[in-house]
Amino acid sequence: MAFVEFRDVRKTYQMGDIEVHAVDGMSFDIERGELVVIVGPSGAGKTTVLNMLGGMDAPTSGTITLDGQLISSFGERELTQYRRHSIGFVFQFYNLVQNLTARENVELASQICRDPLPADEVLAQVGLAARRDNFPAQLSGGEQQRVAIARALAKNPKLVLADEPTGALDYVTGKQILGLLQDTCRSTGRTVAIVTHNTAFTQIADRVIEVREGQARRVVTNPHPTDASLVEW
Repeated sequence: MAFVEFRDVRKTYQMGDIEVHAVDGMSFDIERGELVVIVGPSGAGKTTVLNMLGGMDAPTSGTITLDGQLISSFGERELTQYRRHSIGFVFQFYNLVQNLTARENVELASQICRDPLPADEVLAQVGLAARRDNFPAQLSGGEQQRVAIARALAKNPKLVLADEPTGALDYVTGKQILGLLQDTCRSTGRTVAIVTHNTAFTQIADRVIEVREGQARRVVTNPHPTDASLVEW
């Protein structure tokens, strides 16, 4: 059994008299410890996939399994526990609490899960040991995104989900964040999935899931991922 299994997953929204098939019979696997890039144009269904993987939305039909748990069968209480303990989220906009320091933002996440990692430890991992007492307004965009990644890692999650994590950053800072996510996957063995429209990011992935019109049109594995520092876009 793969670490993540999507099996014939569909997500349908009703908009008046019209049914919108955001995800339309999608199937793919993700192995433990892989860096996965889910790539596709706007409206392809990739964010819907991320929301269902993260337990923020439920499929209309089909099954989603993570580490042997059939999360597509979970009720609201089970989904809350799943999001709290198993998933680390990184968003395009950092969603930090402005009146808390970097360390306090990370500690906020650790307080809600079972087996958190020390805030100072994960801040050091993302290169912010010296900035732990700074507030978000005193940090650059790249530093704020590093705090957001540290916050996700502090939960000690089974899966890290990053939704357009470089979208609000300049090119140089974006490459640094991409490299940090790649290094995190390699050094900790944690499974990381990046959702993006940027096809250049596929070069760093162990597995690429190309999404179009609600379907996984192509799933390929890459035996020799490129170092993030060498990726150009």
